[in-house]
Amino acid sequence: MSESLPLLSNTRVLITILLLSAVTFSTRAFPFIIFGGKRTPPRLVLYLGKYLPPALICAIIVYCFRDVSLITYPHGLPELIGAACVVGFHLWKENTMLSIFGGTAVYMVLVQMIF
Repeated sequence: MSESLPLLSNTRVLITILLLSAVTFSTRAFPFIIFGGKRTPPRLVLYLGKYLPPALICAIIVYCFRDVSLITYPHGLPELIGAACVVGFHLWKENTMLSIFGGTAVYMVLVQMIF
């Protein structure tokens, strides 16, 4: 016999949504409140703003390719083709959403229908 999860009341759902919205908004607004127009951010913040995004992208790439086997079929071809499409879409249109969704679509078609 499986136990079902208790359902939340509409009030609890509304409170949860409002709380999460407030937290999300405050984390987005915090830098603008602290560094709003007049103050120059500290050098550490500028450094992190410059070098952290590429470092995180490298970490995501390593994470995505960590289980790819080059020894067994299909030798990582769907992943490599999908990644090449992401790069190609980005160089072609410089549109992040097109790059992400286009590369994902190409990868999924390759995995589901070809390989």
